[in-house]
Amino acid sequence: MLNPELLKILVCPETKQALELADAGTLERVNLAVAEGVLRNRAGERVECQVQEGLVREDGEVLYPVRDDIPVMLLDEAILLDHLP
Repeated sequence: MLNPELLKILVCPETKQALELADAGTLERVNLAVAEGVLRNRAGERVECQVQEGLVREDGEVLYPVRDDIPVMLLDEAILLDHLP
């Protein structure tokens, strides 16, 4: 689980908006798209691993995956939530 103190200081590297933990519904939508093989990250690469935890930008448009309790804050790794099926 992501350290709550770390979450307080993290912001989107692109827009500097605040981030919050993804809710269960968002993770379910993301993982359904992963299972169907249709989810791609911003770089256009297929996302093959289920997302157990993620950070959603304040505007709700982008999810940054968290892997092994480490937020992956790379723009190319971001998942655009409005592109989910």
